[in-house]
Formats: sequence, C-alpha cells, structure tokens
Amino acid sequence: MSVLLTLALPVAGNCAEAPKAPEKPGASVEAIKDSMSKGGHGSMMGMMGMTEGAAPADLDVNPTGKVVETMNGGGYTYANLESKGTRSWVAYPVLETRVGDSLSFQNCLPMANFQSKALNRKFDNVLFCNAPEIVSSASAAEPKPAAAKGAVDKKAAPSGEKIKVEKAAGANAYTIEEIFAKKGSLHGKQVVVKGQVVKVASGIMNRNWIHIQDGTGSEGKKNNDLTVTTDQMAEVGDVVTISGTLAKDKDFGGGYKYAAIIEKGIVKK
Repeated sequence: MSVLLTLALPVAGNCAEAPKAPEKPGASVEAIKDSMSKGGHGSMMGMMGMTEGAAPADLDVNPTGKVVETMNGGGYTYANLESKGTRSWVAYPVLETRVGDSLSFQNCLPMANFQSKALNRKFDNVLFCNAPEIVSSASAAEPKPAAAKGAVDKKAAPSGEKIKVEKAAGANAYTIEEIFAKKGSLHGKQVVVKGQVVKVASGIMNRNWIHIQDGTGSEGKKNNDLTVTTDQMAEVGDVVTISGTLAKDKDFGGGYKYAAIIEKGIVKK
C-alpha cells in the first residue's frame, strides 16, 4: 500500500460513520495524521468496511474547480469539482458549500474505493482535504449555508418584489436595518424582529437557516437580509416574528462571516 493511502486511511476513519475513530468529525488532515501515528489503521479499515486500493498516480492532490454537486455526511462536506471537463470528488470538514462555488485545495490525501456509510455511497476516488480557499462564491451576497443532502434550499423571493413588513412591537424589537446598525451594543442580547422569509436551508450543522427581510436596509450595504438559525421551520413567503440571541461578526470558518446573525431563534407566524 502506498504511503499516501496509509496517510489517507485515518482521514476516512475520522468520519462520524466510524464510531471508534480517534478524532471527532471535522478534524484537520494534520490532526488526523498525528492521531493515526499513535495507532494502527488495519482495524479501522475493517471497522469502516473499506476496500484497499491505490488512487491513480495522476490524481491531482491540489485540485481547483467549480462545484457541480455537494452534500454533507459523516462529519464531512463532499463536493464534486469540475475543471477543464474533468471531475473529482473532495471531502473536507463541514463547511457551507454551494453549487457554482469555485474552490481550491492543497495537499489533499487520496482514497480509492471509499464507502461512505452516512451517504450510502461508494466513491471510486475521493480526496480528503483541509478547508478550501474560496476562489469565488456562487452568490454575490453574503454567503449563506448550503443545503446538505436531503435538505431544503429554497431560492430567495424574486427580485423586484417589494417587501414591506411593519416593525415588531416591544422593548427589544428592531428592524433589520437597526439590528445591523446596533449590532455592537446588541451582541449577546435578546432581540425581536419581524420580516418575510426569503430563503430557507434546513439540516445544516443540525439546525435550520432562515433568511428574512423587512424592507429596511439595502442590498448594497448588506444590511437588508438577516440570517437566523433555529430548530424550527418556516416557508419562503411567510411573515414571521423571530426572537433570539444576536451575535455580531460570527465566523464559521472558510471565509464565511456574518456581520449579524440571530442564533437559537424562536419563530412565530
């Protein structure tokens, strides 16, 4: 077995689908290598039910390309990258990824005949990588969590449709524009906001992501669309009142940052 395959095995074993793997899902390639140096990989292969096999010698371990398919499973985001007519699968710690994103990776570890139990899918070849460099995003707006396999990912309300929602009542109530303007003083505090749902993505990092607008703010200033994480659900077009804890400058890694976001939101229609 090649050296690369030996290094790659612990990465695959790192997935949540391996109950006795030494690392939690989402660990970096370097961390998994270090963990693997303290134990053998033979037992892990049996535990994963993987087939041994060397990846093609010409497989590019520094892939760059546009995402044409993506899904989450076993503690990883999987993305099918297309570049110059060639496609290759990569897997990396869970990260918002959208079809159309252009990603670049360095020093990935190849694995042949990899069986993902979480996705119930076998990959002829997959590259396990650290978090990518985002060359370009499919959305010109602030990045939003991509939908996992089987998740709901509904498009925003049609452009040109004017949204106008009256401000919620109460001492902790704000418009979306006010929340962005006062995010510093509101950080860590409970807020209430009313708006129309323009996008929904479910099942991302064990929560749902709802985007609302109320007609205040502007797309140019990026203060008109507020993201809310919640375990509840709403439909695009619903007018909802949401209460939750405001966080400012929230960084989920990989270049995805939110100037303001409501977490653990409670949704009322």
